[in-house]
Amino acid sequence: MTPPPVILANAHWPAVTGASYDVAVLPWGATEPHNRHLPYATDNAQCDALAAESARRAAARGARVVVLPTVPFGVQTGQLDLPLAINMNPSTQALVLRDVIASVERAGIRKFVLFNGHGGNDFKQMLRELQPATPVFLCTLNWWQVVDASAYFDEPGDHAGELETSVMMHLHPDAVRPLAEAGDGAEKKPTMTGLRDRWVWAQRPWTSVSADTGIGNPRASTADKGARYVDAVSDRIAQFLVELAQGDPATMYR
Repeated sequence: MTPPPVILANAHWPAVTGASYDVAVLPWGATEPHNRHLPYATDNAQCDALAAESARRAAARGARVVVLPTVPFGVQTGQLDLPLAINMNPSTQALVLRDVIASVERAGIRKFVLFNGHGGNDFKQMLRELQPATPVFLCTLNWWQVVDASAYFDEPGDHAGELETSVMMHLHPDAVRPLAEAGDGAEKKPTMTGLRDRWVWAQRPWTSVSADTGIGNPRASTADKGARYVDAVSDRIAQFLVELAQGDPATMYR
């Protein structure tokens, strides 16, 4: 029996119409500057690649997983003064998410993973509201939080730093400008104690925080670091997808 296609964007209707899936994965990225050396679509490129690799590994272990096309726009309300940082408000995201989940439900898929690739996106409250309205099990992950980055990078950084730059050097080396052109990703810290110590949250006005749109120094980035990290992240997510495909959400607590 031919396995069902894993990447929906590359699949053809005859293969999909005869397929049966246990899990749908929706990568969600953003369109925004990433210092001076990474492209605007960095979050989308990483989501595309990591979700696809994780799903392929899960499929090789018997899981029936389909990866949906990446949503390319995220929440940029702290970056509205940056040119062509394309903002999608959380309320708009919630509507898009509702409609995608409804389509997944109609396809007979009963498990859904929101694969987030942008720090400005926060889907937990949306899933809390949407879960009671659907039989589809809903969950979300941030791919850069799956594996402890400190074991792979000297200074991972928060945005276009060593972690993201290394990953892009591995995935799309032709899209990475010379590191000599990059800013140092220095971050200005809040003056108020609660914000500085992070027990108070407020949206960061990005251009007041960073002179080059990056947070974290990318100078120590290498493709090898990115490859090892992508391998570890993909393998751990793949294992979760296998467990999710095989498991019953109604009995997962004991």
